[in-house]
Amino acid sequence: MANRPRYDRRTLPRTGPLRPLYDGLYRLLRWIGAHVQGFHRAVGAFLVIGMMVVLVMSIGFAMLAKQVMAGATLHMDESILRAMEQMGAPWLDNVALEVTALGARLVVWMVVLIASVFLWSSRHHYSAALLWVSMIGAGFVNAALKVSFNRPRPDVFPWRTTHVGLASFPSGHAMTSVVVYGTLAFLIARLAPTKLLRRITWATAIGVILLIGWSRLYLGVHYPSDVLAGFVMGAAWAIICALGIEAVRYFRTRRPEVVVEEKDLGPGGPVAPPKPV
Repeated sequence: MANRPRYDRRTLPRTGPLRPLYDGLYRLLRWIGAHVQGFHRAVGAFLVIGMMVVLVMSIGFAMLAKQVMAGATLHMDESILRAMEQMGAPWLDNVALEVTALGARLVVWMVVLIASVFLWSSRHHYSAALLWVSMIGAGFVNAALKVSFNRPRPDVFPWRTTHVGLASFPSGHAMTSVVVYGTLAFLIARLAPTKLLRRITWATAIGVILLIGWSRLYLGVHYPSDVLAGFVMGAAWAIICALGIEAVRYFRTRRPEVVVEEKDLGPGGPVAPPKPV
């Protein structure tokens, strides 16, 4: 029996509501490809532009944060926390502590280390580097934001944990969970052979992220606006880092070894024409 051609969803044209975003992304990649020589320079130029986008988003985030710091969201924040206080139960305390540990620094670093070892050993070197860039970058961004806003922790009800870190805004657990588990879901979903596995991967990651956010509220150590801000900034950073893989895939023909290393993460779609390094 003749071998049937393998189905690859990534070779299909981009459709749906996200198509303008993809069109804009590939216009930018084509422009960089036409003006920047070499693989590393081209990917670096794309990431620099991505960092500028993050900076612009951060300015918008700061304007929104001023409203939070001025107390515009305080009534809503305290109302939700009082509802969390009413939910209190010893067994739920244990659940919240276990869940919040998934966003703790030690656990997250272990997840990143194990995942990066797997990616590196399977020759997905750029994907492993993406994990570390996303994690380290998120840590610096979150720490800078916490120091800048220095919002005190909530005191609506006694905390259900004794382990707290820096200032309250934005939530480090929320931001880190989006960056790490979101980036992992992005990488794993691209390796998954079926749509069902991709959906399970994303559903699991989103579930873990939302549960971590809930745990910070239930434990009383964050306002809802802290968690929401962490989710927003984490998503912005994770998206920019994930787009780095798109840049690697687009410019991969400039370095043949990249085609081999990252073939599973980007076998289809637009590819830049080969250029001398």
